[in-house]
Amino acid sequence: MKTNLTNLMNMVSEYERNLNMEDGNLRKHIYTTTIEELDGRKTITEDYREAFKNEFIEYNDLFEKIQIAKQVIAKKNNEFTLPNGDTISDTLITINLLRKKMFLIESFLSQKSSKRRITEVNNSYFEAKEVNFDADAMKEVYDKIQNEIQHLEFEISKLNSQEFDVQL
Repeated sequence: MKTNLTNLMNMVSEYERNLNMEDGNLRKHIYTTTIEELDGRKTITEDYREAFKNEFIEYNDLFEKIQIAKQVIAKKNNEFTLPNGDTISDTLITINLLRKKMFLIESFLSQKSSKRRITEVNNSYFEAKEVNFDADAMKEVYDKIQNEIQHLEFEISKLNSQEFDVQL
């Protein structure tokens, strides 16, 4: 079948949702319930043997499709390269690290210089705290990182739309 990484990732999400439902069904159908009379007669009240068998087959099929699809995604993420020569996997690591740096800078930008009056028994003074950076320069760094992330995500998006053949 011809697909691309975006569609394949969407398929994996759908398969995983279905797998979770099958998991729940399997857990509900794990037992067959019988009533055993004292004289040895048995009456089956809930028989889920066939349902369990069929659901387990479906579970295994979905599991295998997810495994194959995720392996293809990982392989393609290590094959497809951005114009700068980095693979998608390399770029995802870079984006993750850039986001951490961006969030740190964002926390810096929320800090403000302050001054407060402190009064003691025999003494009164001001304690001043000043941030150790130029807020405008820090904002420029933040914006630069944000633009770099957007650019890298756009490049990944272009690669994610490249079609290839896969057998699920």
